[in-house]
Amino acid sequence: MSWPLSATHTSLLPTGRVMFFGEFAQGDDPPGLWDPNTGGISRLPAPGYNIFCAGHSFLADGRLLITGGHIESHVGLEDATIWDPFGSRFIRQPDMNDGRWYPTNVTLSNGDVMVLSGETVGSGIMNEIPQRYLAASGTWRTMTTARLKLPYYPRMFLAPNGRLFLAGPQRVSRFMDPNGTGSWTTGPSSNYGTRSYGPAVYLDGRVLLIGGGDPPTATVEMIDLNVASPVWRYMTPMNTPRRQHNATLLPDGTVLVTGGSRGSGFDNSGSPVFQAEVYDPVANRWTRLSSNTRYRGYHATAVLLPDGRVLSAGGRNANSAEVFSPPYLFKGARPVVSSVPDVVSPGTTFTISTPDASRVTKVTLIALGSVTHAFDQNQRLLTLPFTRGSGVVTVTAPANNNRAPPGYYQLFLVNDAGVPSMGRMVRIAPVP
Repeated sequence: MSWPLSATHTSLLPTGRVMFFGEFAQGDDPPGLWDPNTGGISRLPAPGYNIFCAGHSFLADGRLLITGGHIESHVGLEDATIWDPFGSRFIRQPDMNDGRWYPTNVTLSNGDVMVLSGETVGSGIMNEIPQRYLAASGTWRTMTTARLKLPYYPRMFLAPNGRLFLAGPQRVSRFMDPNGTGSWTTGPSSNYGTRSYGPAVYLDGRVLLIGGGDPPTATVEMIDLNVASPVWRYMTPMNTPRRQHNATLLPDGTVLVTGGSRGSGFDNSGSPVFQAEVYDPVANRWTRLSSNTRYRGYHATAVLLPDGRVLSAGGRNANSAEVFSPPYLFKGARPVVSSVPDVVSPGTTFTISTPDASRVTKVTLIALGSVTHAFDQNQRLLTLPFTRGSGVVTVTAPANNNRAPPGYYQLFLVNDAGVPSMGRMVRIAPVP
């Protein structure tokens, strides 16, 4: 598909449409909106400043918080705004404590958002003081006792214990206490070296680091944050070394990797990796799949769509997109979801009506993707316990908001052939 701008930043909205904005945009250059059902593209209102190189994650009500932005390379903006997909408008927020260029957003268990890192006025000059966006008041709390110099777009996740986990790209991992004005403790070191421009994903309390580095590596590591003393362990490596690639969580619990370069250097388009591959964490196995039609490296993005396909878009000066259909879409009819609750509270059970209950083998929740620069700041996968009944499955929601931060998720039923249903939007409520 030919698009009007490069999809450097891509988010699946609760409406099922995809918002994207591109490289070197100006303040009056509006983002795009793509409808996966029709293929149609429209332009959104202009944000009023340059949101290129920002961070972004979703609030509990489905609005997208966008932090920082672009003055020039390595020089960030202190601006923040919210995109309201229901009212189709930007809502400016109070400025942050300083500029942020390449920051990371992490949505917390109560719906607040922690914003970390980002360059201020030059290369290597980082905003070292995190800030917590207080969603209830629309104000900022400066985390004065959590000062730490972090790399670009740090790979951060909300852990099951309520702390934030820094997974990379540096070897030393850390935990941040988000309470009060914050504090850091040192965690275990990963086994490989620095994994610059390598993605990380969250699956049921485990974090997977995939490739990255210069020269690119094929190595993969996993850490289980559910245990008292987590350690990094090598998993089966990818078939191909990669850097500047994307990793997308799929409804069946596997991880799709697309794009990237196998050559040394920042963004080596002369050594492209076109072939996708998928990781099965249960079997600890990688399988080669079909290929992209063009190089998707630096500034490329990938997000899971409600129909189970994956959008792969953008790249440096690449105003185009393509859609990948995973193998599960060729294995027979989908399970049908007749009804599902709109809102689910952690620690409760709920019922999904389906004529295919007897064949359901897995129920998954996947948080809406919001990806840029080889890292999705919002997606996480949760596998839910369930029991089958006549025409229904009864599902146990995640135990608490540490495991499932409040907000919108795609819910999928997966049958005994490995085929997922269409994703249904479900909002996980915050528990006081």
